Amino acid sequence: MALDKNEIAKRIAKEVKDGFYVNLGIGIPTLVANYVRTDISVEFQSENGVLGMGPFPFEGEEDADLINAGKQTITTLPGASFFDSAFSFGMIRGQHVDLTILGAMEVSENGDIANWKIPGKMVKGMGGAMDLVASADNIIVAMMHVNKAGESKILKECSLPLTGVGCVKKVVTELAVIEITTNGFKLLERAPGVTVEHIIASTEAKLIIEGEIPEMVID
Repeated sequence: MALDKNEIAKRIAKEVKDGFYVNLGIGIPTLVANYVRTDISVEFQSENGVLGMGPFPFEGEEDADLINAGKQTITTLPGASFFDSAFSFGMIRGQHVDLTILGAMEVSENGDIANWKIPGKMVKGMGGAMDLVASADNIIVAMMHVNKAGESKILKECSLPLTGVGCVKKVVTELAVIEITTNGFKLLERAPGVTVEHIIASTEAKLIIEGEIPEMVID
């Protein structure tokens, strides 16, 4: 059975390690903060000038003055700090962020990412994505495997304008966990109940498959 967006975020949260500074992009990535283990210390950074974000607030407890880069209300953890965007982008460009989690419209087999523009359509804009992909050593993409028309978003080459080149390390979708290697996409895990054959049929690019592919552990 394919994962929902919260389950994708829950799987990605397993990639977050103790002591990490993490930037969360718009969309599915923002959900990751809700599922990080409580026994580790993680600092979530947002390019609008926040360090120390917590999970989303419960309904009725929102503070309209506390928002992330996607203009969603957030909570903050003890010791959180606020600063201007220039300082925030200095942190990003200075490579002080250990892990960046982004959404995407397309990812190619050599790690290119397209997530900021669809020609002829209105989208929110690039935000800090281009700075993040140019500066981060570890980029994980959270995305749906196929678009609304059922077409693969895991491609040999991106068709949309690129955000970054050769920068993505791993992709987590509703169907699979895929690593970008020097030889292309390598299938690491499959969603519970989803077959390898279904993943292959949903992927435009070639997948490297070695041995038995385990199911994702979500909980």
